Amino acid sequence: MEGALLGAGLAHVSSPPGAAPCRGGAMWPGTWRKVLAGLSPVSGAAHRVVKRLYCPVGKRDTIFALSSGHGKCGVAVIRTSGPASGAALRSLTGQQELPRPRAVALRRIHDPSSAETLDRGLVIWFPGPHSFTGEDCSELHVHGGPAVVGGVLQALGRLPGLRPADPGEFTKRAFQNGKLGLTEVEGLGDLIHAETEAQRRQALRQMEGELGQLYQRWSEELTKALAHVEAFIDFSEDDNLEEGVLARVDAAVQALEEEVRGHLQDGRRGERLRGGVHVVIAGPTNAGKSSLLNLLCQRPAAIVSPVAGTTRDVVESALNIGGYPVVLSDTAGLRETQDAIEREGVSRARERLQRADVVLAVLAAVDVAPEPGCLADALRAVLPPGVPARRAPCILVLNKADLLEEGHGGALLGACGEGALPPTCLLSCKTGEGVDILLSLLGTQLEQMCGDPLAGSPSLTQARHRLHLTSCLGSLGRYHGYKSLDLVLAAEELRLARRHLGKITGRVSAEEILDIVFRDFCVGK
Repeated sequence: MEGALLGAGLAHVSSPPGAAPCRGGAMWPGTWRKVLAGLSPVSGAAHRVVKRLYCPVGKRDTIFALSSGHGKCGVAVIRTSGPASGAALRSLTGQQELPRPRAVALRRIHDPSSAETLDRGLVIWFPGPHSFTGEDCSELHVHGGPAVVGGVLQALGRLPGLRPADPGEFTKRAFQNGKLGLTEVEGLGDLIHAETEAQRRQALRQMEGELGQLYQRWSEELTKALAHVEAFIDFSEDDNLEEGVLARVDAAVQALEEEVRGHLQDGRRGERLRGGVHVVIAGPTNAGKSSLLNLLCQRPAAIVSPVAGTTRDVVESALNIGGYPVVLSDTAGLRETQDAIEREGVSRARERLQRADVVLAVLAAVDVAPEPGCLADALRAVLPPGVPARRAPCILVLNKADLLEEGHGGALLGACGEGALPPTCLLSCKTGEGVDILLSLLGTQLEQMCGDPLAGSPSLTQARHRLHLTSCLGSLGRYHGYKSLDLVLAAEELRLARRHLGKITGRVSAEEILDIVFRDFCVGK
């Protein structure tokens, strides 16, 4: 319809001064009712087309940067992006003809100011929009010595129209040009920083767009619901509206509300997998907590001494256990003390226990009797109120097994089974006996908490996702409360819910509502 009416509608509008064609369009503030107020359907459509085609943009610089990281290496990759990429590649190679797109070519790379040969390497030409950023791009694969890399970067910096890229600017341009959504950008960042197999799988899945597609589908459903409510408000007496419009909107909002709530109730699997599962080692003094930290880290991360209360602060170390990321924390021994510094350490230990995902409760095997009641009392002294096993899974570690008399270890394990205590292992930090069992128990807990990142629907990975989805869910709930009182307020809650989803994906626009109104209801036909 817009195409047919554009010629007549352009008589009512003029392009903004200094405007230039813009990809992706721009948001027109206000609701679509405000847009149409005082305008004929013809001029309203024309205004929308003009706002899509014209928006103020600045001339883009061409940026360059070392993309392969600093330090000596076999091959370094230097990338450019922007309108002068082709000219820069011609200047550095001394050839007027660019290589075939996306094909590797061997070229001598010169300094344009002195004609000195800097290196002999591979060059690749990526004409826009078929590139990572959507702009003209080039890549120079040169030898990774600091002198070679520095020479090429200095030569690029002397070319007109080129400047060094700001941090993240290549990815920012890819987002601005519609090559990546915001969740995909976050997935790319997570993939670059992934240290474990599970993190890599989750980040790759997000970078490929599954999470963004899920949120985009929800946004489209909300957009349609909002458009139908808006149409009902302004054109409820018009014959163009079908019966049962609001009933269908209510059903769609209810279904979406349940889907978002289920997505939020994921046990923070994705966030734990991204940031690491917090495993806290806790127990009384001289139970061997610091020795356990050193054993699992395979390095002397914490000071070990026979003096009780040696550990005063929280000592952290990042580990990869079974492909899952773990942030392992050693804490001060839990006891009553008059020492002000140690008392602060105990306070920090209890505070860290409150936030633990998994607790390794360490007891000295020689200090507890092989009776279920004694073991349970010793464990309760480690786990403060508010950290029951149902909230923070616990593994009971009976350390110093090498000091036990023959048969005493079996009696301890038997008592643990009778007393319905958490999973238990006998361990000797001195000899390493039992560490495989401990790692197996811990790996099982990690797998249950994080799950398989490739199975089921994609998980939440960012705290900001959870914040916006919680706000979106609140707006959907208020919609149901307002719809029988004031449909305009109910529509505003749908708009707020949609805006929160748009903040996750980076797509916030009012134009889509107009499109659905004209498509589904033919307003102004």
